Amino acid sequence: MYYIGYDIGSSSVKVALVDAVTGEKLIAIHEPSDEMPIIAFHKEWAEQDPELWWQHVCTATRRAIKEANVDASNITGIGISYQMHGLVVVDKEGKALRNAIIWCDSRAVTIGDQAFTELGEQKCATHLMNSPGNFTVSKLKWVKENEPVIYDKIYKFMLPGDFIAYKLTGEIATTKNGLSEGILWDFKENKVANWLLDYYGIDESLTPNIVTNFTNQGFLHAQASNESGLPIGIPVVYRAGDQSNNALSLNIFKPGEVAATGGTSGVLYAITDQLDSKETSRVNSFVHVNYTNEKPIVGKLLCINGAGIQYRWLRNHSGLDSYENMNRKASKVPVGSDGVVIIPFGNGAERMLNNKNVGTHFLNLNLNKHSHGHLYRAALEGIAFSFVYGMEILKKDNTVINVIRAGNDNLFRSEIFSNTVATLIGHEIEIYNTTGSVGAARAVGLIDGNFEKFGESIIKNDHVMTYMPLKNKEHYLEAYENWKNELELILTKK
Repeated sequence: MYYIGYDIGSSSVKVALVDAVTGEKLIAIHEPSDEMPIIAFHKEWAEQDPELWWQHVCTATRRAIKEANVDASNITGIGISYQMHGLVVVDKEGKALRNAIIWCDSRAVTIGDQAFTELGEQKCATHLMNSPGNFTVSKLKWVKENEPVIYDKIYKFMLPGDFIAYKLTGEIATTKNGLSEGILWDFKENKVANWLLDYYGIDESLTPNIVTNFTNQGFLHAQASNESGLPIGIPVVYRAGDQSNNALSLNIFKPGEVAATGGTSGVLYAITDQLDSKETSRVNSFVHVNYTNEKPIVGKLLCINGAGIQYRWLRNHSGLDSYENMNRKASKVPVGSDGVVIIPFGNGAERMLNNKNVGTHFLNLNLNKHSHGHLYRAALEGIAFSFVYGMEILKKDNTVINVIRAGNDNLFRSEIFSNTVATLIGHEIEIYNTTGSVGAARAVGLIDGNFEKFGESIIKNDHVMTYMPLKNKEHYLEAYENWKNELELILTKK
């Protein structure tokens, strides 16, 4: 028997098949071969056609079944991961009324900021554990204000994963974790934050029914079976936003455990059981996938926009053909890069820096002394230092950090990067070879509630290596303090 998992991204749709007993990955592919288009009618807008996601789900599913050479009738359950914070609005027939407004669209920033000011930081912190910000509910308010004809036709609003679950089952529903990603979950009252909908003048009836994760959320209907090649009647068991799903994929369920992502941008997702937040603007708090009324578990998310994109920019403009060659040159340079400092925040405003657009800075270059290797090491160190800086913010926000687990992606492949982070925070970093779609597929098996067995399967199938803190950390501390001093000088000028 097999489970199938989807990861609905903004660049592609990923699908994976895993063995239902062992959790072993059979296949993981993506559609389309190039990136899906993002529609931007105006500056800082970002939209996608949700029907395009469904088309790629169907194509990828048929490909995965064929290329894995499995009998589709042996697929017994579905899990869904998806791009967070998006908005899909549908009419009574379930037809999308407009393109989805996706996560990187910033048209609703001023709406969320005004709500935060008028509702008050204390109310937002104690009930939402977030600012309304540029999230799903604020985007829905934008539709109400700017597209009233469309708004009047809305039957329900959904997140991207809810829409794919609807296409599979015909059932319109969402989850507590989904509502929290849209900033519509009241942590203090443990229910939908209808008072925020009332503030925005949005009809409460537009909210879908809530289903619980790791239960049968709906069953595949005949049309979806015909289009996707999956067997009729199998259940959708699980859905979650990509960052909470990434944490699940890395066996992150308990307070003190942190999932880290080191791609184009960086993410720290730390688990806590403390229902309070001192950092409603710099840190976002979401219902985690194993949240229950009896034991509320929250994921605190800190995003670093300027991460791997800095290293990629250096590769593209230095003439080297691979990160491995860059890492080799960087390894010949001592800790601290002989004084060279790179501030890597060149990918737009940084939420953890109070939404300041700091930019990238190359500092203390000596043209008679420093080489490409110094730049490469300083970049890796600068990105690592930004992760450590973010962890300091999380710790000030009642977060305990005991262990970090990360996927085997480009930044964490670098010994310089991983050793720097591990040494400065004083905790090990466990590296796993997994993906969001594989995690979503495996999550189907959690219908039995056995999280320990689930974690053991991940360790057995996916663990690659562990970086331990280095004993001699004096030079790392000195380099980090030097970097932080340079950053704070820049911040005082902004």
